[in-house]
Amino acid sequence: MQDEAQSVRDRYARRVQDDPRYSLLNPAALLALQERQRAMLGLFKRLGWNDLSPLKLHEVGSGTGSNLVELLLMGFAPANLSGVELLPERHAAARERLPAAVQLVQGDALALAPPAASVDIVLQSTVFSSLLDDAFQQRLADTMWAAVKPGGGVLWYDFTFNNPRNPDVRGVPLSRVRALFPQGRVQVQRVTLAPPVARAVTRLHPSLYTLFNTLPLLRTHLLCWIAKP
Repeated sequence: MQDEAQSVRDRYARRVQDDPRYSLLNPAALLALQERQRAMLGLFKRLGWNDLSPLKLHEVGSGTGSNLVELLLMGFAPANLSGVELLPERHAAARERLPAAVQLVQGDALALAPPAASVDIVLQSTVFSSLLDDAFQQRLADTMWAAVKPGGGVLWYDFTFNNPRNPDVRGVPLSRVRALFPQGRVQVQRVTLAPPVARAVTRLHPSLYTLFNTLPLLRTHLLCWIAKP
């Protein structure tokens, strides 16, 4: 398990820092973010959550805090948000930008999980696609599942296809999501126009993102709610 954690550190070290493709000044990145936010809010509404402030949410792989900032804007209370991040520099960036009431820890998510059945939602966003060891994936999934209260769930956002240009990531298909959480009831929505397509078409006009995104086969990510009975 420690070998895989070190491998994750190495993979992130090889990534381009501050890649302009993922800047919100890039219309493709901005439109993908807004689409995911709408999908998440729609999911919360379907679950009957009209007030998000009482819900406790823990993020695995909280990075620089971007997702937690979004959740604050959606209506989650700072004191009910927490996150764990493996990389110290990313954790430090999150700590600087988030309110002190948001509980952040730096280290291994397996060792620093919330107490059993203590949170309503455990969020992972593009973490599992960076984990190439199947046993590590399963152990992390089990740790996340244990932290969720009955009636809560795992909120999952990740891509499903391999990237032939990037051996440091691996797509996670829906069949694998179901295998990782065999006791969960999975609701799934396919979202996010394939980034290479999105970047190409938005160079012509941003409105083309919406047009091309009407084709489900061009969507590369899954937004899943994995409910715990």
